Amino acid sequence: MKSCLVVDDSRVIRKVARRILEDLRFQIDEAADGLEALNACRRTMPDAILLDWNMPVMSGIEFLRQLRREEGGERPVVVFCTTENDVDHITEALKAGANEYIMKPFDGEIIQSKFSEVGLI
Repeated sequence: MKSCLVVDDSRVIRKVARRILEDLRFQIDEAADGLEALNACRRTMPDAILLDWNMPVMSGIEFLRQLRREEGGERPVVVFCTTENDVDHITEALKAGANEYIMKPFDGEIIQSKFSEVGLI
């Protein structure tokens, strides 16, 4: 079973994403900000990360840059899931090492499609 870390400061978003990803047979861990996510990755590197951009403590983009410098941090497939939909944000995320980008609001079909595109399912 593949693992996915869902990183979002909204408990509701984490709960919705968890339900969708569990239906896709992922083992889920959650983090409420980038620092919490980084600590979770240092304990156990997930196969995938569904990542919000705007969070307290450490933003998604800061987390991603740090993750890619960590030992094994090049491995997880990172899918940004955010309301930041302008070309500059998308370009910045991809340059920082994101594999794909999903706009909020999302549904199961969108997540399944993007996870399939990046080879997770």
